[in-house]
Amino acid sequence: MTTKKTGTGNTSGRGQRDLRVRVKTAKGRKLSSTLWLERQLNDPYVQRAKREGYRGRAAFKILELDDKFRFLVPGARVVDLGCAPGGWCQVAVARVNALGEKKGKAIGTVLGVDLQEVAPIAGADIHQLDFLEEDAEAKVKGWLGGGADVVMSDMAPSASGNKQVDHLRIIALCEAAAEFAFDVLEEGGTFVAKVLAGGAEQELQARLKKAFTKVANVKPPASRADSSEKFVVATGFRGRPEEPGADDGDDV
Repeated sequence: MTTKKTGTGNTSGRGQRDLRVRVKTAKGRKLSSTLWLERQLNDPYVQRAKREGYRGRAAFKILELDDKFRFLVPGARVVDLGCAPGGWCQVAVARVNALGEKKGKAIGTVLGVDLQEVAPIAGADIHQLDFLEEDAEAKVKGWLGGGADVVMSDMAPSASGNKQVDHLRIIALCEAAAEFAFDVLEEGGTFVAKVLAGGAEQELQARLKKAFTKVANVKPPASRADSSEKFVVATGFRGRPEEPGADDGDDV
């Protein structure tokens, strides 16, 4: 890989110049891959994640969401679905005091699950599990020793290249995560999940509004401006809503 830096800031010598890394296209590398690499190298969140020891820039998305909604509180029991590579777990460990470093504060629990093996994270309990398995909810409750206060998901299926297909896939995944949350959340709990804007999320939103006291849709600053990504944050869990089309009973 060949890169060069171009100055775009003050050239008078006052202060630090703003240097942008440009990547030359290598033989055998697609232009799209080159542009992605260039974006990564110049992304301030990627650079900040490296400096602060997070496993990815996505850590700042959950940080920003929690700064706004305050659901990762000391003592909370958190389930991170599709937790790889582990950035969200890292944030949760610190904020719920899973390591007990905040003296006098309740000690929380962070449980991460993923289809693939994830490198250990201090303060988090990581399991290789498909959350869609029939007994996944029971396993998670067993590992937690009870219900969860927060279920969060930054999951997304592999991109197909078709925006509508990708939208439908991620909505289906988010709906499955919501159903999982309905089974493991304690009353008053919070559900956080990534979605892609595209029009098919209305049914999910309606179902969440029946199960939670408040449902918000947020695009945190760490989400790329050119992405249709947003996050649904549902707080105040009231209980599993009735199944769509459930019979309300016959009049007598």
